[in-house]
Amino acid sequence: MAPTPEHLHLSNLDENTQIHFVTELEHLKAKSYDIMHRLLKHREFIPVSNDADPGAESIAYTQYDQVGTAKLIANYADDLPLANIKGKKFSAPVHSLGIAFSYSLQDVRASAKSGKRLEQRQANSAARANAELEERLASVGDTNAGLSGFLNHPNVPTISALDPGAGKAWIADGKTPDQILNDMNLAVSTILETTNEVEEPDTIILPTREFNYIAQKRLTDLSMTIRRWFLEESPWISSIGSWNRLRLADATGTGPRMVVYRRDPDKLQMEIPQEYEILPVQQINLSYKVPTHSRYGGISFYYPLSAIYMDHI
Repeated sequence: MAPTPEHLHLSNLDENTQIHFVTELEHLKAKSYDIMHRLLKHREFIPVSNDADPGAESIAYTQYDQVGTAKLIANYADDLPLANIKGKKFSAPVHSLGIAFSYSLQDVRASAKSGKRLEQRQANSAARANAELEERLASVGDTNAGLSGFLNHPNVPTISALDPGAGKAWIADGKTPDQILNDMNLAVSTILETTNEVEEPDTIILPTREFNYIAQKRLTDLSMTIRRWFLEESPWISSIGSWNRLRLADATGTGPRMVVYRRDPDKLQMEIPQEYEILPVQQINLSYKVPTHSRYGGISFYYPLSAIYMDHI
């Protein structure tokens, strides 16, 4: 909540102008929050957790693997096998993200005199900058900051698209619709077979170009597109989306990558201990600075075998 006029005590502003300024800040805050949450796509694909306290300096989680096999037993058996969970503990640091926007003394006075709203673009720009940094960290992480990304997590397996003889790339090498479907099926079946169907993926994300291609390219003997056919025929995949961040997300950072995974907060989460917040205004000389802040704690991939990367598509 924005500070009330009696809490501001900003010099050079009379009471009416202060009241107008506070009202405008409330409006700017509401609009900026609305805009921030529909700017970029990382929150569409990665479940968000706000469970950690904003004061936390790190977030620990355990990466699990299920072990144990049941067996046939006799009546009154006393040697039952034990099911168990094998876990490995990980910890990631929490970092603050910050940026500010400002208005001059004359901006505030002119807005109060005319009854017009303060320029929204400054607040929008700050919200956008915060969201862009959050998406970059969520997608590829930051090695120096000790943060792993969703698109290049070191514990998620990577496989290559198939080469039917003329090359692996869907578009550049002119793969047929059937060959593209083989790649998509390979990624899904690898997760299923590797985990003995313990993990069942439900989502595919593609770079924009490859997504648009399968959304338009029709099967030779059918009127439906590759994307539509796969969604209708796959027993597991219910969503195929696009994300421009995948254009150069492969292992070398120079080519496209497909991600197949289960979009489930039990499998992975993006840690946001403090959502984007607009803090009380500060007077600096003849301007009024409005700081903004959030806290980011990285990607917690509890079950990395629930996902797979496919390069060379």
